[in-house]
Amino acid sequence: MTAALPALPSGTDILICGAGPAGLALACALHDRGWPVAVLEQADADTLAAPADDGREIALTHRSRRVLEGLGLWQRFTEVSPLRRASVRSSGSRVPLPFDSDGQDLGWLVPNHEIRAAAWAAAQARDIPVHTGHSVVGLEPRGAALGVRTRDGAALQARLVVAADSRFSTLRRLAGIGARHRDFGRSALLVPLAHERDHQGLAQECFLEGHTLALLPKRGLCSSAVWTVRNAELPRIQAMDDAELAATIEAAAERRLGGMRVVGPRRIYPLVAVWAERFVAPRLALIGDAAVGMHPVTAHGYNLGLYGIEALARRLQPGSDPGAPAPLQAYEAEHRRAAGPLYAGTNALVRFFTDDRPPVLALRRAVIDLARHLPPLRAAITRRLVDA
Repeated sequence: MTAALPALPSGTDILICGAGPAGLALACALHDRGWPVAVLEQADADTLAAPADDGREIALTHRSRRVLEGLGLWQRFTEVSPLRRASVRSSGSRVPLPFDSDGQDLGWLVPNHEIRAAAWAAAQARDIPVHTGHSVVGLEPRGAALGVRTRDGAALQARLVVAADSRFSTLRRLAGIGARHRDFGRSALLVPLAHERDHQGLAQECFLEGHTLALLPKRGLCSSAVWTVRNAELPRIQAMDDAELAATIEAAAERRLGGMRVVGPRRIYPLVAVWAERFVAPRLALIGDAAVGMHPVTAHGYNLGLYGIEALARRLQPGSDPGAPAPLQAYEAEHRRAAGPLYAGTNALVRFFTDDRPPVLALRRAVIDLARHLPPLRAAITRRLVDA
């Protein structure tokens, strides 16, 4: 049974709808800048405090690490796996395209459930009110505020409401903001693996005929396999037992990590990218996946969300009206400039590397071979990975 929703504390200026890692990180950032903020979430507190392992590993850049350290989240992580190097190869090309950063880590992998738990703990340490067990069903303009109505009949209002409720955002729809959805017709199968050889911190991306395989290095002799396949192939793959699945991934990886075995439950995530037509509306801002939901191949998803949180928090000056048009429009302009090229480029990359027509396969191999012999190009891409 849903608990009664108390009135927002007196003086609360900003209400964030969504207590995921983006919403809670923004709440911490705004609190640290002196803003009275509260969070509304449909899940219960126990789920938020101890989220289940969903199999996802989040790649974090150096910039994201700095943001998370500033918010006190990074210090709460216990499972951090360094990404020391990366490589890309395509069908028919046995020599991969390498990326490294002269001994500096390219980034780090952190389990998604650890990020969620750390964000919850950081918000609790700041005594940020998080009202759980409530779903938003209505938005109503109220002069210098925006009203929020919940399924259980409660009514709240704040001078600024922030939608942080996933790429299928209810608040975005209630605000009348359209979004372009790109369904790739594929799903990512996540499989935790143990293997014989040391991965040495190498993340491998393999664009193969009909499917894509990423091997993400975890602690010890373990990796997370992200096997992207056409949805029509899922029934056949789901029917495999663990031994057959491990052998199939092992073969696709050309036994570069030796023998493999499955060491945990497999999980499936349909791949859908989302681009909101607007990131703001009167007294409303979209952040995280509610604004931009990325294909995971370039690992920009949560990183891009953190950059948007930085941009929004920086634009909201304490003592001003947080829902005024000027700061919201400035946030939108900055975040669209940052997100637009990444979104378009990622989708173009996916189209190119999943097109299995023979001429395109040959072109893919040629592009990888050319890049391998152009160190300045590799260095530029590496800098983008490290400093993004």
